[in-house]
Amino acid sequence: MALGLLKSAIAGATATHLPKRPALKPGYDVVIIGAGGHGMATAYHLARYHGIRRVAVLDKGYLGGGNTARNTAVIRSNYLTEESVRFYRDSVRLFRELSNELDYNILYENRGQMTLAHSDSDLRSFRWRAEVNKELGVRSEVVDLAEVQRRIPHLNCEPNVHFPILGGLWHADGATARHDAVVWGYARAACRLGVEFHPLTEVTGVEVKGGKVRAVETTRGRVACDTVVQAVAGMSSEVARLAGIDLPIHTYPLQAMVTQPYKPILTPLVSSPRWHVYIQQTSRGEFVIGGGSDPYPLYQTRSTLELKEALCSGITQLFPFLAEANILRQWGGITDMTPDYSPIMGLSPVDNYYLDGGWGTWGFKATPICGVTMAELVSSGQVPELIRPFALERFYAFEQINEAGATAASH
Repeated sequence: MALGLLKSAIAGATATHLPKRPALKPGYDVVIIGAGGHGMATAYHLARYHGIRRVAVLDKGYLGGGNTARNTAVIRSNYLTEESVRFYRDSVRLFRELSNELDYNILYENRGQMTLAHSDSDLRSFRWRAEVNKELGVRSEVVDLAEVQRRIPHLNCEPNVHFPILGGLWHADGATARHDAVVWGYARAACRLGVEFHPLTEVTGVEVKGGKVRAVETTRGRVACDTVVQAVAGMSSEVARLAGIDLPIHTYPLQAMVTQPYKPILTPLVSSPRWHVYIQQTSRGEFVIGGGSDPYPLYQTRSTLELKEALCSGITQLFPFLAEANILRQWGGITDMTPDYSPIMGLSPVDNYYLDGGWGTWGFKATPICGVTMAELVSSGQVPELIRPFALERFYAFEQINEAGATAASH
């Protein structure tokens, strides 16, 4: 990666990132619906590692314009269940080498994450969670108040506040990366291998005959295909209906905001499930602040004063100096929530129509491992062991994977 940066600096940035938009062909081996991180990662792995290059990635908008562009770029693997810990552990490992893999700097930073405990019950659940993590090779440990103060000196640890801090769950593998760089890196690498990217191409229908997908209808015409991969985040249930598939997903807005820049004073990612907030400071000095999803379903990426007030109320309890900060911008995404807060990956009731959805608030951190596993599924037709627990059928077999309490700001 360092050599690539040096060559770019000497030569100058003359090459375009992506080729010119090609004409849409009448057919492809694989059509991927959704040009976010998951869709582009899947296309890249299909082309590079499985030799499948007649791939078209379709999106009704622009590259990475959905939830990939509307998140807070947190990367972690400190989940509750063994199935999820294994999955996100492997994703974090891939993130560490992703700049070298793509020859594209994704600005990955290993910073650690501190989840704050405000009660004895918090500490008990953190101890259990830490043991599960450590058993599976994820670096998590329960720490006392003194260690929390040492790592986060500007945090308000006074005992006379509404929710005093008693300790925390320190997750040494917590990290961040530039979300736009991730999707652009995958897109550039995939297109160089022959994958076609078609923005402003909305899928309006899915042609199914004999229980198998045959083509997709788009605003630019019919496109025949042998396989379809759906990776459309908050629109998962709506797009699946085009193929006659009902998914147990409800879509909710998820909002965040960012302050004016400050000098660097906060290295770890900090979250408080009790206050329903989390915070990180970017390399530009801005504080990114987020929380839980809105309490009602909605397909809009709008922001609200109510959520801003709730975030400000919680974060100023933890970092009182931010009461003087100016809010620069606020934004929202739409999250596809399943009943057990775990994704739906793998087969669908329609042959050769594969699902990658139900990510809720943790789709970005799964980007690399989704590319690996979905490409393996498409090329072999066999569900990889790592994603087998996330099958749609689990909701009918009563084998849910409950991750409702694993978010940095509980829903």
